[in-house]
This record gives sequence, C-alpha cells and structure tokens, in this order.
Amino acid sequence: MVVFYQKISKMPKLHGQVCIVTGASRGIGKGIALQLVECGATCYITGRNIETLQSVGKECEARHCEGKLIPVECDHGEDEEVTQLFARVEAEQCGRLDLLVNNAFQAVNLITENTTKYFWDLDPFQTWDEINNVGLRNNYICATLATRLMVPKRKGLIINIGSFGGLTYLVNPVYGIGKCGNDRMASDCSVELKDKNVAFLSLWPSAVRTELMMQYMQKLEAENHPDFQKTKWIVDHGESPEYVGKCVSHLLVDKNIMKDTGKILLSCDLASKYNFVDVDGSTPISPKSFKMMAVGADQLWLTKFIPSWLRVPTWLFKWLLQLATVVQIKDKSKYE
Repeated sequence: MVVFYQKISKMPKLHGQVCIVTGASRGIGKGIALQLVECGATCYITGRNIETLQSVGKECEARHCEGKLIPVECDHGEDEEVTQLFARVEAEQCGRLDLLVNNAFQAVNLITENTTKYFWDLDPFQTWDEINNVGLRNNYICATLATRLMVPKRKGLIINIGSFGGLTYLVNPVYGIGKCGNDRMASDCSVELKDKNVAFLSLWPSAVRTELMMQYMQKLEAENHPDFQKTKWIVDHGESPEYVGKCVSHLLVDKNIMKDTGKILLSCDLASKYNFVDVDGSTPISPKSFKMMAVGADQLWLTKFIPSWLRVPTWLFKWLLQLATVVQIKDKSKYE
C-alpha cells in the first residue's frame, strides 16, 4: 500500500510587522493575536478589560513567542478611545501599520440569549446598536484610521472577520445586515484602495471553538435542544481560534494579496492554499464539503461514508448557501 504524506508548510516570519487586532481578549481575536506574535509580529490588541488582555500577553510569554504583544484597553463603542488607539500606534511605530483585523463584536450574549425570539419581539434600538455599533460602524472607523497610516507607505492589509450570516439568514436579521455590510465594506473600500497597494478583504471562518461557543453548546445540551447533536458535530469538527490566526499570518506576507482584495475568503480555502493544519495537527471539516452538507440536512449517519475531501466549488457553495435558509427554532406560542 502506498501512503502519501502532505508536507505542511512552515509558518511565515513576521518580524517587523506592526498589527492591530480588535476584540482580542478571547476567541477568534485572541487566536489571531497569538499566531501573529508567535510568528514575530508586534501586535496591539484591544478589549474593554485590561486584565484579560494582559492574560493574553502572559500566554505569549509562556510560549516564548518571538514577537511583542501590546494590550490596549479600548471600548470600540467610544470614538475617542478608538482615535487614541491609532494615534498611539502612529506615534510608537513611526507611522507604520501593516495589518488591521476588525474583529471586535459585543453582541454575542444578546444573540445567544434570544435565539427563540422573533426580531420584532426585541427592542429595535438596543438590538441594532448592540450588534452594529461596534460590529459594523466601528469597523468602518477603524478601517478609515488604519488606511490613513497605510496609504502613505503604499502597503497594508485590512481584514474584516465575517460570517456566513453575510450571505444567508443566521440567528437574527440584524446580525446578517451587519455581516453583509462588512463584506460590502471590504468590497467597496478596495476599489478606492487598489491603486494604493492596500488590500481590504473579508475572512469567513467556519465553526470556531471559542469560549462563548462552548458555553452556548452547554446551554443547548442542558435544554435538550433538538439541534444539539447537529451543532455539536459541527463544532467538534470545526476550527480552533488560532486556525484563523494562521490564515491571517499567511495573508500578511502573501506577495499576491492584491489579487484577492475586495473578496470574501474562506479559512478552509486558505488552509489548502497555504498548506497548513490546525494547532492540534487536525484539518477542520470544510463547510463546502458534502460531509458538512449531510449534517446540515440532519443526516449525521451519512458522514461516516463521505470522504472529507469531497467538496463543491466555492461559487456553488455560496449559491447553495443562499438557498438553504434555516430558521432557528422560535417560540411560536405567543402567536398561536
């Protein structure tokens, strides 16, 4: 029997690169920051709790990371604090900024605690502001301030962390509006930035095993929720937060990045392109795989017979995603 081994590429060297990752106290933002610093970058991370941010720094020290992590307490709902963040980076790094990752998002609890409610049963003012003030408006502000540092240097990369919710219904309409807005932000801003050699794109992770996701899983299990087994399978075969960090690290040194500016990129495609695996050595299941589609169709038993490499093309996946609108179970008792 002949066995073929995949040669895994080395992580890039990012020494001298200056980065900002917003919302990096935990989850995806933290995972991105850890990978950037491990590869040698200088990385400013933001969040509302300085102690939590400093704990990320301690983790970098424990790993003996080659780069430098700089925690900055910043509420991205406060314009002055955001402005001060970029002014500080400009002053401390002689005007250099190579990467901005827009990841800050403050509405996870609001969304997960109201999955059974219709949008009209929620306070429209609170829902809109909590989801899209930081998750959309702030991203545009950060992108604008970052661009002012990048354009004079004719070099830079801005990444909005997106979601499948930008293309199809996911949990709440306001969430989808925000994610769709982030994708369009990258697309439209890239038009004006292209001849300045500054790239702007959206990055869609798949299911990520963040701390909040694992807490949500416990909630579904405690409620004996009908979607628990399906969701558990997806999360169990999903990504670690640092998988997204590996995507970002490779994108930062990609000499042909301008070919992808304005596009939506999937983490699974980037892993194949740059030839890397997750931090535990695993390869997360692609959302484009037939295996994942079987799960989405509530046919978990089929996953045992479908090879992981069997996937549909990206264009077909996005088309199917728009057709496969799955509305989470709502509490209909109020309207019966």
